[in-house]
Amino acid sequence: MANPYAWPLADGREMLFFSLPSHHPSPVPDRRPLPARGDARSQVRFDRQTGQWVAIAALRQDRTYLPSADQCPLCPSPSGTTSEVPAPDYDVVVFENRFPSLSGADGRAFSLPDATVDDFVSAPGHGRCEVISFSSSHHTSFADLGLPHARLVVDAWRHRTADLMSRPGIEQVFCFENRGEDIGVTLTHPHGQIYGYPYLTPRTDQMLAEARAHRHRHGSNLFADILAREVADDVRVVIRDDLFTAFVPFAARWPVEVHLYPNRFVRNLSELDDAELDAFASTYCDLLKRFDRMYPTPLPYISALHQYSDTDAQREGYFHVELMSVRRSANKLKYLAGSESAMDAFIGDVLPETVAARLRELAS
Repeated sequence: MANPYAWPLADGREMLFFSLPSHHPSPVPDRRPLPARGDARSQVRFDRQTGQWVAIAALRQDRTYLPSADQCPLCPSPSGTTSEVPAPDYDVVVFENRFPSLSGADGRAFSLPDATVDDFVSAPGHGRCEVISFSSSHHTSFADLGLPHARLVVDAWRHRTADLMSRPGIEQVFCFENRGEDIGVTLTHPHGQIYGYPYLTPRTDQMLAEARAHRHRHGSNLFADILAREVADDVRVVIRDDLFTAFVPFAARWPVEVHLYPNRFVRNLSELDDAELDAFASTYCDLLKRFDRMYPTPLPYISALHQYSDTDAQREGYFHVELMSVRRSANKLKYLAGSESAMDAFIGDVLPETVAARLRELAS
């Protein structure tokens, strides 16, 4: 696992530099006059109607929004005065978000209150929100990274997953990337985020409930059985080798949606061996390159790494990545309007088999 180089930022946050073997970080003092980090924190409130926790983070209203390239907070700052990265160059960096949705997971014990005692239950927004910048280059993308660099990002994800999973009060660790203004990004520099939640997110909770029910009915793992069925059907498989399989799911919700699974059951990145980590970086980049060949302009997407821990609640979880895009043609987007946003009832615009065939055609 990568051993990052730690460096302090002006307001007390810590930055971690992950570097390729030929590159050694040369950070400089962070000279920005940042305000001290106060006690203002988000809240989590329990929604009695749905049985779900909701984070309320009013401090995020002041976060950076679509700055010009010369004001980008993720570009290198050789002077230590112009961005979040006080260094002349870097490969990959990770640091706590300056405007976090969740914070305070620093080793102190924490547990959510009993949500059954009142109709209006709230708690501090305990957790951790980190930013991971994939490259110092403002005008690149994950798909453009060389394989050693892509593997370095995977190693950084793996390092942060292991760290955050070990912290008291963190129930779920979620690494993700939003790419493209059509998705809603507020920074165009290639980057992602890592969230440590104090609860299981609603989608994860629902998927695990289905997996437990499947285990009870069939005595087998739901995700492994889905993977086996997709491989057997073959019509929606996009990429398959000895270690990984990528397919468009049978009931895809998004115009472009691909799920990437290791062929061996693991719960999170920390359980993959070196050969699997290399294969993961390679297959993941292959998929993103195919995404960018679909239309004349790069495909906006969300990349979601579904990870689980070896606990009673999460034991059936199978690590996989879900890639999705709102673009349904070269010049049309799918908007999550009434049915999707209000009722969570998705309506697909294209056949999953058609999308899979198109992505197979786009191999380099």
